[in-house]
Amino acid sequence: MIGNIGVFVGLGLLIVLALRGVNILIASLVSAMVVAVTNSDSVVQVLTGDYVPGMMDFAGKYFMLFLTGAVFGGVMGESKAAASIADKLSKKLGDDRALLIIVAACAILTYGGVNVFIVVFTLYPLGLNLLRSANLPKRLFVCAKVIGAGTFTMTALPGSPSIHNNIAAEELGTSLVAAPWLGILGAVIMCGLGVAYLEWQRKVAIRRNEGFVPGPNDVFPATEEEQASMPPWLRSSVPLLAVLATILVPLWIGRLMQLPGDAPGGTASAFKSVLIFARDEPSTWTCIALVMGTVIALLLFRPHVTSARDTLGRGAASCALPLLNTAAVIGFGTVVRTTAVFDTFADLMLHSRLPPLVSAAISVNIISGIVASASGGLSIWMSSLAQYYLDAGVPPEVLHRVVTMAAGGLDTLPHCGAVITTFTIVGVTHREAYKDVAVVSVVIPIVAVIVVLAAALFFG
Repeated sequence: MIGNIGVFVGLGLLIVLALRGVNILIASLVSAMVVAVTNSDSVVQVLTGDYVPGMMDFAGKYFMLFLTGAVFGGVMGESKAAASIADKLSKKLGDDRALLIIVAACAILTYGGVNVFIVVFTLYPLGLNLLRSANLPKRLFVCAKVIGAGTFTMTALPGSPSIHNNIAAEELGTSLVAAPWLGILGAVIMCGLGVAYLEWQRKVAIRRNEGFVPGPNDVFPATEEEQASMPPWLRSSVPLLAVLATILVPLWIGRLMQLPGDAPGGTASAFKSVLIFARDEPSTWTCIALVMGTVIALLLFRPHVTSARDTLGRGAASCALPLLNTAAVIGFGTVVRTTAVFDTFADLMLHSRLPPLVSAAISVNIISGIVASASGGLSIWMSSLAQYYLDAGVPPEVLHRVVTMAAGGLDTLPHCGAVITTFTIVGVTHREAYKDVAVVSVVIPIVAVIVVLAAALFFG
């Protein structure tokens, strides 16, 4: 009984510490110790046998994906190629569509492989100018950014190079385009409802005279100088398209050719071997695509990058924070996974009368909520529960797409590291902006998953 209470106390402590701005590494470590003590476990044994190995297992497994994504995003950001694409959207659509521009720019960049943290740093200066011109509150920038970068491009769209899509593909032996029609359906719902909510909030803000208020740390760049130093938008799009094409084209060709399980021998089969490698090693292939995108970007944007060495170094360094933050909450989740309350929860899910696919969606959503991370929850779920659902007869591709989308529901509770980081960068509080985030990244994704589940169950 005390152990069960301790798990919830530890989770509550993690949320409180995160909301108070305590570093997530320290918050997760202290919370894990609370869980260990209340479950009568040796603190030293839990930390060295569960917490640290859980952290390091995830960090080691997906380090290259975080690294290559951060480096690619760094080059796109420092060369101002990402800003060039966003600026073109602004000119094309106009300042009165400021929020749609932010959604579109975030979606294009993240679906093209740019790390979500890099997207915030890259687009926030442009977002400031757009919000100031349209006289809209900064909370709506956060809402627009979350829709574009943290919902449908993260978990739903087939072929996305996101860490979430790669975790599912790696663990289930599927491809990044698994169950494409379910993914597209979920993406349409998330994007459609998210944009509709965003537009409603824009009208509410205007009606309440809730205008733009700059923060003390906001810097407004000289627009003309910024534009003069940007590469052309069409050229800026080439690396993004190259990454997507490298990921998607081999998968599409492989599907059309109905490739076998193993590549046949001989030099004539080299092309097929590449296609099979792209299908069977999704994380490695995504890293290759991101490296190719980085090389193309460096070649195209040489005049816009002062020092390629320094740019690559800063990009590489920027992967550390999101990787360690995610690994830290996975370490906490690993400790929770060893407790009796987790075993009870898993048994309840596995032996419920719900259809296995529904049970899978609920369980991964709850675990993602505990660790406040879609990638963290998905990783824990894959290692502890996935095989049971495969054994229950759930098709791997359908399971891939459903649980990936479901992991993107409760993951953005108030203690989510990505939410806290975004609020810090933008200069808003939970009181000001979290309600909008909850609607577009918790409520709407859950609605989308419910619709996708219905479609999967009734239409196969």
